[in-house]
Amino acid sequence: MDGEEFVPPPECPVFEPSWEEFADPLGYIAKIRPIAEKSGICKIRPPLDWQPPFAVEVDNFHFTPRIQRLNELEAETRVKLNYLDRIAKFWEIQGSSLKIPNIERRIVDLFSLAKVVTEEGGFETVSKERRWARVAQKMGYPPGKNIGSLLRSHYERIVYPFEMFHSGANLTQYKPRPYESEEVDKEYKPHSIPLRQSVQPSKTSSYGRRANRLQPDPVPTEEDIEKNPELKKLQIYGAGPKMMGLGLMARDKGPRKKDELPQTVVVRDSAVVMVKEEPVEGRESQIEATVIPSAKYPMVKREEGEEEEDEEDNEVSVKDEPCTKMTMRLRRNLSNMQFVDSFVCRMCGRGDEDEKLLLCDGCEDNYHTFCLLPPLTDPPKGNWRCPKCVAEECKRPSEAFGFEQATREYTLQSFGEMADTFKADYFNMPMHMVPTELVEREFWRLVSSIEEDVTVEYGADIHSKEFGSGFPMNNGKRHLTKEEEEYARSGWNLNVMPVLEQSVLCHINADISGMKVPWLYVGMVFSAFCWHIEDHWSYSINYLHWGEPKTWYGVPSVAAERLEDVMKKLTPELFECQPDLLHQLVTIMNPNILMAHGVPVVRTNQCAGEFVITFPRAYHSGFNQGYNFAEAVNFCTADWVSVPVSIFLCLGRILSDMNQNES
Repeated sequence: MDGEEFVPPPECPVFEPSWEEFADPLGYIAKIRPIAEKSGICKIRPPLDWQPPFAVEVDNFHFTPRIQRLNELEAETRVKLNYLDRIAKFWEIQGSSLKIPNIERRIVDLFSLAKVVTEEGGFETVSKERRWARVAQKMGYPPGKNIGSLLRSHYERIVYPFEMFHSGANLTQYKPRPYESEEVDKEYKPHSIPLRQSVQPSKTSSYGRRANRLQPDPVPTEEDIEKNPELKKLQIYGAGPKMMGLGLMARDKGPRKKDELPQTVVVRDSAVVMVKEEPVEGRESQIEATVIPSAKYPMVKREEGEEEEDEEDNEVSVKDEPCTKMTMRLRRNLSNMQFVDSFVCRMCGRGDEDEKLLLCDGCEDNYHTFCLLPPLTDPPKGNWRCPKCVAEECKRPSEAFGFEQATREYTLQSFGEMADTFKADYFNMPMHMVPTELVEREFWRLVSSIEEDVTVEYGADIHSKEFGSGFPMNNGKRHLTKEEEEYARSGWNLNVMPVLEQSVLCHINADISGMKVPWLYVGMVFSAFCWHIEDHWSYSINYLHWGEPKTWYGVPSVAAERLEDVMKKLTPELFECQPDLLHQLVTIMNPNILMAHGVPVVRTNQCAGEFVITFPRAYHSGFNQGYNFAEAVNFCTADWVSVPVSIFLCLGRILSDMNQNES
């Protein structure tokens, strides 16, 4: 529907009964059924003198509406928004914010772009065969403005990495940690020193990689180490990088020889270990560790005036003191967990080109920027997650879509003030002067837009038993006038119609909210009710007490399966997550799209004082033109139980609902 004008479907049948016909409600509905059933819905205008008084106690009526974001209602638009949410999350996890580009003064529909490129054979094929101009044409862009190259640039930069992640291609070269497998170095046995993996990584650890993207974490002081029990008791040994604050490089007093390896000083609870690695022929290297009493180490136990620290390179001088020596051997290969814990790329298994080695902020695995698929040209500025962590985060099942409840409770007056102000401000004209055709076109434009996010509120499914019906009722709660008595007995009173003698529901004694007891609806402009059929394929009748019109769309029962098939075909992503989506009353689809796929659709504007009837298994949806108050209920006539099996199935479901209601 992008750029297309909404074309209103044909009008549904409208009936105007005489007083004689109006006296028998269900008899009249049976009379018009052969005609109206072919459209799914119809409108009935009562005789002009039939005007029931509004019986709701306005001052005591209060409700909490539902929140409706219009572009999340429409099925195809919701698919696009879900795609944008997923791709934005994909980039956010990796430290980048998604900024959707604009071409020709409208934002690029990334979902449609990805879909068209896939249909054309994928990114490599489209690029190789130079089909980007064709992609631009399929997306509705004008020719001859080099838009194809712009689309390629945006696709390669934003969509292509996400599509590779989604296909799993970026994990094909992933190499698990050697010590995650069964191969364990059996030759080395640690000396009663707890392994690093047995202690949770400290938040102060940087391992040198986050400095590529963030400001370096502050080096913990002696006071920090004393206060932090984990830092204080942590024990580390062996060559290689150490936890910040614990691994300090010793400064030589004289010039260092080229072949001389640095010494690493490690703080113990009661001593300092100086570790020196010496190369040995073959695949093993000799590690010489020297234990020095911590009292002799100036950074651990300070003596007045004895501390010598170099601010520039964070090295400390170590005085010659008596010491105890011990020697241990580490295998210099990838099957040793201590060595692998140094920085080795999980894709290529190498630890070279340290400046291009990224540390994952989730699992702390390391990856070369050039080993990622696709490669990263620049290190991310924020937190970065590796392909494995991105997959775990992004492939979590999404929550089922539904409407939120508003946080504010309204009275009829406060809701009406809000609704009238919203409509007048939106159209920049007095609310009663806005044409219904303009509201209808604008509604379908908004629900198909991924750019404009308009939110409205709808007081739907309000129980009349709790707040009182809009029709007068003989329930003994208040004295009725003679006129009110007449309307309280009328068969067109929605509290009476479900239990008329010709209605099957009169044989069920219990009150079933929504089926036998009416529900109330307080609408504002654009507030919508989505495609659905009534419970148990029953009839429904809706009466608009007062306010601005309600626009309806209907599909006959013979086309119900066709509508379901079209929606599932066009938006399979939604039905994969919610197979019963159409039973949730949270999804609409543009009638023009349905009609283009062979689904017959009719429409009508229901004005104040008019009834709209929906027939068994007829899909219907619609929206409100402005502030109004409606009431609806179900009923079941004899033709509803045309097949004996239906009697048992539907009555069984009704009785089940009744039992749940009572419990």
